[in-house]
Amino acid sequence: MNDRRQGSPYLDNEILTIEEVASYLRLKPQTIYKWAQEKRIPAAKLGKEWRFRRSVIDRWLDDQMFEDGSAFSHLRESC
Repeated sequence: MNDRRQGSPYLDNEILTIEEVASYLRLKPQTIYKWAQEKRIPAAKLGKEWRFRRSVIDRWLDDQMFEDGSAFSHLRESC
């Protein structure tokens, strides 16, 4: 069994709830719930609960900010 105090991968809160994602993105939980249902934000429904991976949310947010047509697309890293 993993102990949260001994380097567990969940120690840094990698798996988030709707409320945690809403707080992280400074949005209302209702917005995150709606987006998850509409598949507008990457999420997994486990039973009746939505869960999000922080690293995936970070990449998704970068994609939103730097997508083609965005005012910030010129800041995207060149490959």
